[in-house]
Amino acid sequence: NIRKPQETYQITITTMSSAGRGEQRPPKGGEGRGRGGGGGGRGGRGGGGPKRESILELAKLVDSQVRVKCLGGRELRGSLRGYDELVNLVLDDCEEFIRDPDDPEQVTSQTRRLGLVVIRGTQVSLVSPEEGTEEIANPFLGGAEEEEEVEG
Repeated sequence: NIRKPQETYQITITTMSSAGRGEQRPPKGGEGRGRGGGGGGRGGRGGGGPKRESILELAKLVDSQVRVKCLGGRELRGSLRGYDELVNLVLDDCEEFIRDPDDPEQVTSQTRRLGLVVIRGTQVSLVSPEEGTEEIANPFLGGAEEEEEVEG
């Protein structure tokens, strides 16, 4: 009986980051983690540099009233209870501002109560505190209307 030695394969998974660079990492489950700690290949994150900080300072808005504008045009107001690095938000006592049926771009003062909601970070376009903000007239619209009157 001749015994053939078993062949061992190491699998490397290549993922594409948002910048389009390939990042190689060993599969989950412990195999391939023994040496080097992973993160190799081009574009790896294990460079040992300083940790990147978020531009948003949502920590100071926790437990306060915020207004959130989403990509589809929805506007929500509620108490910010939590968030993560992907800007997934948790709002409590949330209300959605109803849009004008005649003009879907225009938001009315009517609201619809939603309660506790989770907003996916990919849909968030703006987060602002309710306190200390006020609506102002669009300076660009005012100038355009005056020019039309002068020309006409």
